[in-house]
Formats: sequence, C-alpha cells, structure tokens
Amino acid sequence: MVKRLLSANASDVQAYTKDDLFKAIQSSEGRIVMSENVVMHEPSEEGITTSEMTKASGADMILLNAFDVFNPIVLGMPNQEAINTAIPNDNVIKELKKFIGRPIGLNLEPIDLDAPMLEDRLTIPKGRQASAETLRKAGELGFDFVVLTANPGVGTSNKAITDNIKIAKTEFNGLVIAGKMHKAGSSEPIFTDETIDNYLDAGADIILLPAVGTVWGIGATEIKRIIDKIHAKGKLALSAIGTSQESAQPDVIRQLAIRNKELGFDIQHIGDAQRNRYEAISELKIAIAGYRHFIAAVSRSVER
Repeated sequence: MVKRLLSANASDVQAYTKDDLFKAIQSSEGRIVMSENVVMHEPSEEGITTSEMTKASGADMILLNAFDVFNPIVLGMPNQEAINTAIPNDNVIKELKKFIGRPIGLNLEPIDLDAPMLEDRLTIPKGRQASAETLRKAGELGFDFVVLTANPGVGTSNKAITDNIKIAKTEFNGLVIAGKMHKAGSSEPIFTDETIDNYLDAGADIILLPAVGTVWGIGATEIKRIIDKIHAKGKLALSAIGTSQESAQPDVIRQLAIRNKELGFDIQHIGDAQRNRYEAISELKIAIAGYRHFIAAVSRSVER
C-alpha cells in the first residue's frame, strides 16, 4: 500500500511513482496543500529557498512558477543566490527535492496567439511555454508534476490547454494537472462543461478550478457539479487561490479552506508565497488538516 501524502516521509515521497503520487493524494481525503513559489523572486532570507520556507509553513506539494526549463534557476539554491549572478543548473530540482522531501512541479503555459485578449499580451521565454520540448525537459529535470495553466496577461485558451495535455501524456512521465485559475488575459470562459470533458478525455490526471470565493461569478453549486464529474471519471480536483487573495485576512483564508473542502477538492493551492505572509499557508493547512497534521508535517525531518 502507498503511504498517503498527508503522512509521508521524504523517503516515501522519493519512492513514489506517478501512480503512487496520485493514490497518495487521493487517500489524503482533501487535506493536501500546494504552495506556488515564483522562482525569480528573491527569497525572504538569504541562503534559503522559498520552497523550504513554504514546506516549513505546512505545504505538502511545491509548485514552481516562472521557472525556465532551459535556464534552470531557483533563487536561494547554491550558486543561485541572486538573479544577476545565478548559474543555471540542470540538477537544481533534484537537489531541491532533497532539501524539502516533497513532490515538486512547475507551471508550463499553453500560449494561444489567437486567443481574444482583454489586456495587452505578455511575452514569456520559450522555456516557460508548454510544448513537446519543454515537457520532455521537465521530466529530465526531475519534476513530479506539471500544471498547464497561465499567468495573468499571457493569453491562453481552453483549446491550447487541451492540446498540451495530449502532448504531456506522451512527453512527460509525471502527473498532468490542467485548468485556469483566472482568465489569464483571455476573454473566453474560465471553464465550461465541454472544457472539462475535453481535459478529461485528453488524459489530465487532475483538473484545476478556481477556488470558490476567488473568481467573480463562479459559485459553489457550479463548482460542486464539476468536481462530481471529475471524480466520476476517477480523476482528482485542485482548487486554486490565484487572485491575490493569498494575502487576505487569516479568517478569509480559513473560510476559503473549509468552503472548498466541503465541495470535495483533493488539493488546495495557494499562490504568490513571496508576496504574502507565510502564515497564510499555515492557516490553510491547519483549517483543512488540523493542528496535529500541520505540526507533524513541518516537524518531519527530510532524513526520515
């Protein structure tokens, strides 16, 4: 039997296969927190990564944002203390996994140059864009999962996400998570029933949806129906706080945590770690897992 991620040691995580990680999340019954870290933002303290800080704040999974697979830098890692002196290192993710003992993934952004935009489009490096080449490289670097989504202003579409899920299933050997946290500058709906069906049919392992209470006009009834559809297909659902509410008052974080656990989300994501107090991660973790599991998670040595 696979040990659930909620209670897993670093040695358990290291031994997980892709299917093991899926089962470890599923068996944790909605008590898993994913922290998103922007790797090009300098950490709060010199000589330590934001990933280490968020793990120490209760995060069970770490998602790297703005990571360029062709220029692998995580600020705070050895020889990568500052952006102007950082030396790219193809082993940086494998080394970071030893430091934190948690599954690590990255955002890759499916760009759609034909997507109708609500704002000026931002251009990002090729190493951050979803493609067969970047997905293949992500596997070589040692990532456990990828999230096919987009940052504000980048411009993606549900079709571009669907197309890249199919590519990921052949080019990447980890879990594939897909969906939008917000509109990412595009004017199309964040999701529809058809969108979710397309993601599932394309082979996504976990579907990302905006956390209830984070996106204007998307309510609990609609989200619950979609989560039930996802679970009926044997897949998992991830809620995302990606609308700067990561820095809201602690009682708002707790409210979001419980509301979204009630709906059946298997993982709860919280973004922008560097721009917010790390207590937001702790508040989220304690709300959905309780203090006992929180203190065990932050105390567990990576040597175990």
